[in-house]
Amino acid sequence: MTRFKLTIEYDGTPYAGWQRQDDQPSIQGSIERALHRFAQEDVTIQCAGRTDAGVHARGQVAHLDLSKERTPFQLSEGLNFYLKDEPIVILCAEVVADDFNARFHAVKRTYEYRIINRRTPLAIDLKRAWHIPWELDVSAMQDAAVRLLGTHDFTSFRASHCQSKSPVKTLDTLEVTGEGDTIIVTTSARSFLHHQVRNMVGTLSLVGSGKWTAEDVSAALQAKDRTRSGPTAPAWGLTLMAVTY
Repeated sequence: MTRFKLTIEYDGTPYAGWQRQDDQPSIQGSIERALHRFAQEDVTIQCAGRTDAGVHARGQVAHLDLSKERTPFQLSEGLNFYLKDEPIVILCAEVVADDFNARFHAVKRTYEYRIINRRTPLAIDLKRAWHIPWELDVSAMQDAAVRLLGTHDFTSFRASHCQSKSPVKTLDTLEVTGEGDTIIVTTSARSFLHHQVRNMVGTLSLVGSGKWTAEDVSAALQAKDRTRSGPTAPAWGLTLMAVTY
């Protein structure tokens, strides 16, 4: 039995999320079907972070075990062949230790959220970014983002159906940068609560719009109440960029 680590890129638009589902398309389900066709084995893959419906990835990581001998090159080429009709690509396959776990051994996950800030609608970036047609103040958003750094109880930014045992997380990075009409929110942490990134971006959008101040963001964090923070930003602006081990 050989354990492999996969680095995966995908467009989440046509899928109901990473996790396999009986009645809807999923990234996990598509890769496992490709694995069955390639390896003639029923294989279960486990990922570093289960992305929601519509969320994309440039550096998702997963692990799997194969009983038949295969090289990393054979595995990646075979999977990409059987995935050629889907927006999923295996960027890299590597042999790893038998106890490697894509989820539990990760020490940092980095996400990027894209906002296109212009009056006109999106064409190329449709379902790749959140379109906000009114002007946003990037500097004010960055000033407010600093208020969320560090270790906090992030209940105010947690989805009601989040399954995490604790709302306390340590946010290592939360940066807001702008170039032209594109605003990028980059964030990293060991782990995130369900919808935490999208809820933080939605809250920062209120600051950029002039409706909230940085002090309002601090107050929302301290309230530990989801109804006291901003809206949930759309899934399609979010991309899992990398997982660090």
